[in-house]
Amino acid sequence: MNAYAALGIAIVAEVIATSALKASDGFSRLWPSLVVVAGYAVAFFFLSVTLRTVPTGIAYAIWSGAGIVLISAIGWIWFRQALDLPALIGLGLIVAGVAVVNLFSKSVPH
Repeated sequence: MNAYAALGIAIVAEVIATSALKASDGFSRLWPSLVVVAGYAVAFFFLSVTLRTVPTGIAYAIWSGAGIVLISAIGWIWFRQALDLPALIGLGLIVAGVAVVNLFSKSVPH
């Protein structure tokens, strides 16, 4: 499997798990809690697959950066959580940072 496809799956699974974490209400609701556990298990498995070829720091930077941006978007759309201008600027900087790492770093296998 392509390392970046595995990383994409890890990111999506982590975002689903984190979204369900809010719905689990402190693990007091069964189905959202099961989604959290399964989502994080899938996320960490596919992250481990990614780490076979992508350096740990690079993979984690992409995983966490993309996860932060996606969770913020889900929070804004799904949970109606406001994002003010400083939050949007910060998220933009995260996206820019991930882009710089992917486009210009010699640490990233291309």
